[in-house]
Amino acid sequence: MISLLLQGAVICSASWLLWKYFRQVVVKSPLDNIPGPPAQSFLYGNLKQLLDRNGWGFLSNLTESYPGVAKLYGPLGRRMLYVFDPTAMHSIIVKEQYVFEEAEFFIKTNRLVFGPGLLGTLGSHHRKQRKLLNPAFSIAHMRRMIPIFTAVGHKLVEGIERRIGGQPAAVEVDMLSWMGRTALELIGQAGLGYSFDPLVADTPDDFGYAIKAFQPTMVAINALRRLLPYVADLGSPALRRKLLQFIPNPAVRKMRDIVDTMWRRSVEIYESKKLAFEQGDEAVSQQIGEGKDLMSILLQANMNAAEEDKLPEEELLGQMATFIFAAMDTTSNALAMTLSLLAEHPEVQEKLRQEILEASKGEDLGYDSLVSLPYLDAVCRETLRLHAPVAQVFRETREDAVLPLSTPVRGLDGKILHEIPVPKDTTVVVGLLSSNQNKQIWGEDALEWKPERWLSPLPESVTEAKIPGVYSNLMTFLGGGRACIGFKFSQLEMKVVLCLLLSKFTFTPSPKPVFWNLSGVRFPTVGPTSTKPSLPMNVALYKPQAA
Repeated sequence: MISLLLQGAVICSASWLLWKYFRQVVVKSPLDNIPGPPAQSFLYGNLKQLLDRNGWGFLSNLTESYPGVAKLYGPLGRRMLYVFDPTAMHSIIVKEQYVFEEAEFFIKTNRLVFGPGLLGTLGSHHRKQRKLLNPAFSIAHMRRMIPIFTAVGHKLVEGIERRIGGQPAAVEVDMLSWMGRTALELIGQAGLGYSFDPLVADTPDDFGYAIKAFQPTMVAINALRRLLPYVADLGSPALRRKLLQFIPNPAVRKMRDIVDTMWRRSVEIYESKKLAFEQGDEAVSQQIGEGKDLMSILLQANMNAAEEDKLPEEELLGQMATFIFAAMDTTSNALAMTLSLLAEHPEVQEKLRQEILEASKGEDLGYDSLVSLPYLDAVCRETLRLHAPVAQVFRETREDAVLPLSTPVRGLDGKILHEIPVPKDTTVVVGLLSSNQNKQIWGEDALEWKPERWLSPLPESVTEAKIPGVYSNLMTFLGGGRACIGFKFSQLEMKVVLCLLLSKFTFTPSPKPVFWNLSGVRFPTVGPTSTKPSLPMNVALYKPQAA
């Protein structure tokens, strides 16, 4: 009897798995009528092309060849939909955001790596966390961050000055390393009330090294990452950790060590802050940030919240790990990209430097001055448009849906389609970079880095497109309920650091070949095969020309 029950359970489970994951292979789908590139293979479909660190050409082909939507293939013949039509994106990330939820592999990866923070929760759980976090990212609080940002920025300048040693000629400096360390210290002091790195030595903090190693390591295990929805709930965390020892993949073991480093430091910081709160206001005020950092505000809000709104300790720890990773990697890589572009365009670098020097007159700039520098703002916006750190995000339909289109497409049957039925359990890829580079919206010069485009009114094609991004007609920081909560924080970081660096140094390209890798967050390496994140640049002290 027991044997029969076990057989029945196995048959039912196998049948359910086959139906859930393979029915798209045998059942006709409305997506079959949507044009798109052929599958690279039956096993992987187009997924490897989407995730390939050299996959920029594939993304460019999707952007140039298809009018806002394209059918792709996932593993084993599953249909996927690539979307950068603005009306369709509005449905996905705003209007029907709870139908088009974060992909399961994304949520479970983040929950395993960072804990149950903002990147690892869905629905009402995510909204509850975000409601408690929102006040920490208000404009009023951002104003109070400027002195912290400026103090860290001065430490960065001092560190680079020591590195180049006052030499008259330019010295090669790995600016990605310095930007990563700076972003970590900024989120440390302003976000957590904690100092990771004094920024005056060449040796980075081990935590910063772990964060910078995260994306290259994730690239190496992207295929395995897709298995997480099936194993993430297997047994206890201790059991899952033990099972990792039996996976013969060095990248998996390296990721385990990275997660251990991140989690160990998060617990250390959290326990320190909790102890200060228990000791009272005086102990809190004596910490770095004097209790005005984001984490202190979150802890205070959590203490004052109604019982049903409080976050458990595990989720507070999850927010810390999420803050650190999200704030460090994206901002530091965006800063590195901006410096690289300024080095390649010396006339833009000099124009921006003069704007900064005229506004600052040798003094540190306050909030109002920073946000009112038009060319600085234009340089930041244009970099984040053309080189968004995150190129795409994945969603999955929780039920059947219909996507309206702003630009009709001609189906493979010859009919004009104004909307696309999307079956339940379809993976939808939102092309953030494709939207930002869409020539139909941004014009024929969409692929050119032109900060000047932001100094005059944007074309009607941009404003009329109603792109659903939270920032400047761009999809760089997403939109809707999962928009980047810290995008204002990131913007201020970038502006403070650029002002201080350009006031002191000049930047020119290194002769070494720099390659930007497509990943969860793009990152540079020397050459397309290296796995070590690096951006060598030639840096020299700025010498004002005599009048």
